[in-house]
Formats: sequence, structure tokens, C-alpha cells
Amino acid sequence: MTDHKMKALLIGIDAGCLPVFDRLIEDDVIPNIQSICENGAVGPLTSQIPPWTPSAWPSMYTGVNPGKHGTFGFVDYDGYDWHVVSADHVREHAMWTLLEEHDLSSVVVNVPVTHPPDEIDGAIIPGFIGPEHPDSHPAGILDDVIDEIGEYRVYPKYERDDQEWTDDEKMEEYTSLVRMHGEAFRYLEGEFEPDFGFVQFQKTDTVFHEFLGDWEKVKQVYAEADRQVGKLLAECDAEQVFLASDHGMGPYDKQEFRVNEFLHDEGYVETTQGGKGMPSWNPIRSQLREGENEETWEPNIFERFAATIAKHGFTASRVGKSLRSIGLDSLIKPYVPDNVARTASEQVDFPASTAYMRARVELGVRINLQGREPEGIVPKSEYEDVRSELIDLLAGVQTPEGEPMFETVAPREEYYNGEFTESSVDIVTVPKDFEYFISAQLQGEQFGPPTEPWNHKLDGVFAAMGEGIDESASLEDAHLYDVAPTIMAAMGIQYSERMDGRVLPVVDDIGATSYPEYGDELERNVSDEEVESRLADLGYL
Repeated sequence: MTDHKMKALLIGIDAGCLPVFDRLIEDDVIPNIQSICENGAVGPLTSQIPPWTPSAWPSMYTGVNPGKHGTFGFVDYDGYDWHVVSADHVREHAMWTLLEEHDLSSVVVNVPVTHPPDEIDGAIIPGFIGPEHPDSHPAGILDDVIDEIGEYRVYPKYERDDQEWTDDEKMEEYTSLVRMHGEAFRYLEGEFEPDFGFVQFQKTDTVFHEFLGDWEKVKQVYAEADRQVGKLLAECDAEQVFLASDHGMGPYDKQEFRVNEFLHDEGYVETTQGGKGMPSWNPIRSQLREGENEETWEPNIFERFAATIAKHGFTASRVGKSLRSIGLDSLIKPYVPDNVARTASEQVDFPASTAYMRARVELGVRINLQGREPEGIVPKSEYEDVRSELIDLLAGVQTPEGEPMFETVAPREEYYNGEFTESSVDIVTVPKDFEYFISAQLQGEQFGPPTEPWNHKLDGVFAAMGEGIDESASLEDAHLYDVAPTIMAAMGIQYSERMDGRVLPVVDDIGATSYPEYGDELERNVSDEEVESRLADLGYL
């Protein structure tokens, strides 16, 4: 046992928020999380737009908006084609690389969009969106973790909607994953003795999506997450503890709005039968779960056949209606791959359309601009006129209840700035109070019941406690971008002047400084010999 003490520990609770915490506290489910909130400063943490995992966590750990780091959703685009994002798409320095500039080491476990991992003084085991059994740093460290704790996985063993698994078995998977991630972090913290630690729990988010807000299941997952938080507090002995989430979670009681259906009715979207399907990472989820490092998805023979017959009128929707009419849909569905429905459905014809929603999580509309898109049809000289016309049109959309559909419809410049702003949507559409589910699918009608009754809300949570933390400080207007500069300041390190956030008043702001641009070699205050010696001592060299 050494006298080492971690300077700062960041615990990530995906989708954590005060309304959910309050209800769990009332049910006496999260005493350890409650202790952080009650013994420190706590408040809502406004997420970014879009408030979704693959873009929001990179914004948290870099401190910059997506226009600077370049990741806006689950997928990135090459013209009209798409592939799943990875850490290679996050083109801004993460906190742990900046800390290494000051000879501070880190252990990072299960944080989304960290695969492939940075090579740092410390250890990284990537999380969500990377493959199962991901490449980790240093090489071989994940095998060492598995030898120590017995098993380690990123994803459940089953696929969603797998009827062979009972709900109890699925929940056992969920709680096992939470336990594995906590145990892996604690083991690595003991081995590497880092100055900064960051562990993230993902299943506190996915339990809402997969089980539609079933409160008993939510309680099971949070109970295990809280147990792990308690062990982190007891065993890691950090000087300062921070808890943060990427967004909140809550019910969607209102209608679903299908943006591309609306744009089709207004003459902006053209459609085609069959094809690859709407941009999404869902088609390759199973490959990632099986450990394949897939980046994109191409239809197989069966799926291409479905796309071909769709061009002759045999769409997934039409076939489904026929099966339902004779009562066979429930019998046939288990034997039909999910991706067949994608390829056998009416799709947006991106090259032929004036404007469209590429994916719902982007929360916005993209214009098919000449010179930017491979087959753009909107001349650059008409771009602003078309965008203004669309902004006015979308701002006027009303729900079936006669309420405004969107809280904000605005040019992207109001939300993004930086080198990669051009990769974003052209028009940002923020649903009113995040009560309306946004869909990019074409389903024949503009409105319908929400696909998911629980989904993301804009306000997450931030809490801080420990040495030097002002527990009485107001966290009013705290933003996702503030997390990185606040933690760096708490550790006595100047944050990057490129960061869009501010230092929250829980600690003193010691100012910003310049760091090399991303892609340039950072000067390391720790020598290669020192790193090699440390790894050799730990048995990794």
C-alpha cells in the first residue's frame, strides 16, 4: 500500500439528471451518489445540441463544441455515405493528453468514443461505440484486467429484442457490465496510481431506451452503479470527486415528428425505393458486440434482394400490412433480419433532394449544396435564401395539439464554431422541451406515436466535492463544456484557451493557456525512458 492519492476522480453517469436522482433517492436506491450531492456542490448541467452520447462525451472531455472536435452523432459522413464514429473522428485534445503535458497521469475506463485509445502515461480501456474487446492502452492491459477480475465486456451478450433471453437474464447482464467497469477501474487505479481518473457507466442510459423507462429495472441498474460509486469513494481516495452526465433522461409524452416526411410533403425531399437505409450505427451494432472493428455496413445478398424487390413496389411497409391482415406478422418477424426492413423501405433520395434530415440525433436539416455534397443541387448563390426559407417553414410547424413543434430553429452558427462546422447540419431544430421525439424515417404521415417513450433531456447533472471545493458555490448555468476546464483548474492546471467552457465557481479559475493544435506533437514532460520504466515495473514491458 502506498501513500499515493489521486488528485481528481470523474465519475460519468450516462443520462444522469436531478429528476431521476430525486426519484431514486426517494426510493433509497443511490445513497452513495446522494452523499456526493449532499456533501458537495450540485446542480443541473446543460448539455449541448445535439445531446447524444457520441457527440456529448467528446465535448465533455475536450471542453469544445462539436464544430471544433468534429463529432456530431453516431455516424460520420463521406458525401451521402456514412460510417460509425471513433476516437479518430474526435480531432481535439482530450483532458488526459493535456494533463500529460504537465506530467500528470490518467486512467480512463469505459468512456464513449475513446477507441482507438490515446497513448498516454496511464491506461485507457475504451467504451461504447468501439468494438467488444477493444484495443486498449498499454497493449495487453485488457487481458491483464480480465485475468484479475474474471471477465470484462463493453456490451451485453444478447441482441436487443432477443426473445430467448428473459428480462431477468438481461438485467443480470446490465448489472454485470456496471460491476465489471467499476472493478476494472479500481484495479487499474491501484496498478497505475494515476493523478486523474475517469470511469463511465453507460447502462444507466440504455436501460431507459431498451426497457422503455421500466422503473424497477432502472432501480436495479442504478443500485449497482451506486454500489460501484461507493467502492470508488472508499478505495480510490481522491482529493476531489466530480460526477457528471452527458445529458438527462425523461418521458416523451408528445407526438413523434417525422422531419423528412414533412420535407417531402413540402417538396424538399425526394424518395427512392430500397437502398442502404437511413444513416445509423444500428446495422453494425451486432458486429461491434461480436468484437469486429467495423466502421460501416453494406447490405448482404438477402438485404440487397429486399432492396431490389422494393423498387417494384414490395416495400417492408406493404409486406408488413399484408402479414398483419392475416395475422402472421408476429410469427414471421423473428426470422427476418432487422436490416431487411431497412433496405426494403422507402428511403430519402439524398442526391435528388434539396434538403433532408440525415439522422435524427443530429437534430437538424442538411442542404444538398453544390460543391460540398457529391451531387449537390442547390447553388451556393441560393444557399442563404433556401436556408432562410426552410428556417421560416420549420419554425411554423405546429403539433396536432396546436403547439409549436420546435423551441428553436436556427442557423448552425448559433450553436457551432470551428474547423468542422461545415460537417454539421445547416439548420438546427430543437424540439420544444424535448417532449417530442424527432424521426428521420419516412412512414407516410408527419406525426405519430413516439418511437421511444423515454429519451434524452437537455439537463444532465454536475456535482463536485472534496479538498478546495466550494460546496456553497452556485452552479447556475453550468454547461457541458465547463467540465474539462473546471477539473483542470481544480488540479492546478491551466486549461486550453481553445475550450469553449468556463471554470465553474466551485474552484478558482487559474486561467487558460495555449497548447499545440491537435495533430501536432505535444511536448511530453515525462520522458520515454520514464514511461518505459514505469510500464516495466508494472509488468507490461
